Amino acid sequence: MGGVTELIDATPPASLAVVSTAAARAATDVAAGAAARSGVQVLELTALDDLRAVQALFDSIWHPAPDNPPVTVELMRALTKAGNPLTGAYADGVLVGACVGFFAAPSGTALHSHVTGVVPAAQRRSVGRALKLHQRAWALRHGITRITWTFDPLVRRNAWFNLGRLAASPVEYLPDFYGPMEDTINASDQSDRLLTRWDLDSAAVSRAAAGEPWTVDLGAVRAAGAVAVVSTGPGEGPVVAPAPPGVPWLVAVPPDVEALRARDPALAAEWRVAVRTALGGALSAGAQVLGFAREGWYVVDGAAPGRAPEAGRAAR
Repeated sequence: MGGVTELIDATPPASLAVVSTAAARAATDVAAGAAARSGVQVLELTALDDLRAVQALFDSIWHPAPDNPPVTVELMRALTKAGNPLTGAYADGVLVGACVGFFAAPSGTALHSHVTGVVPAAQRRSVGRALKLHQRAWALRHGITRITWTFDPLVRRNAWFNLGRLAASPVEYLPDFYGPMEDTINASDQSDRLLTRWDLDSAAVSRAAAGEPWTVDLGAVRAAGAVAVVSTGPGEGPVVAPAPPGVPWLVAVPPDVEALRARDPALAAEWRVAVRTALGGALSAGAQVLGFAREGWYVVDGAAPGRAPEAGRAAR
């Protein structure tokens, strides 16, 4: 590591949201415990050598086109100079993950997490979770109570991580948000994203940070009359059904869309359209995503906007 430096943890101005010292301290302790269990040290980075290492790490994960990296050294330099958080996770002195965020609207209360990546060799060790919990603790220490980010709604493991292990909530479906992305992960597919909100001081998020994920009782939801509006049919393709009002809706995603893109781009594109139509249409109409079942289903409130079905966990 070259020149790792901690951002100054100054007292936030009065315009920022009020966060208790105890809550910020508890979040810091939880983040430290998560990093220790993952076998990493999470540090805030500002030095050029460290920022170059972050860009190299992201390039090794996404293999982007030369003219379209996830984030450049110059931009990271500007963001950190402006006081935004940029963190790296180190295992035995080697950078294995990083997270880049910046301040967002409403001013003084929100942060947008632009990109988080972990090298394949360090995945399945909860390094991404350690990075996110460090980001949460940083935000709460600075009076920030909300973090947003986007993710590909077809990637099942990310849906479970974001909605289950972190207890974040989808708020908007963004079709082809970034336009064409010529990298090895996204190439040949449209860049649909779910904009997701993480209410850092909510009870559900606090429980998830402490190790209790936001879970969906799929059996109870089905017993309440849930209808699969997108499911997996013969040949691994999506099957779309009408979405009746008044009952929960289930929207399936493929087990591994990244492998499917490489094997059968046309079939992956069918899934993109099916999930965009069902999930995007529901959110646009004011429905609420209640959670993500680990079996591979988004659970959507099929009742009137703002109402939640009785089955499953429905209130955050």
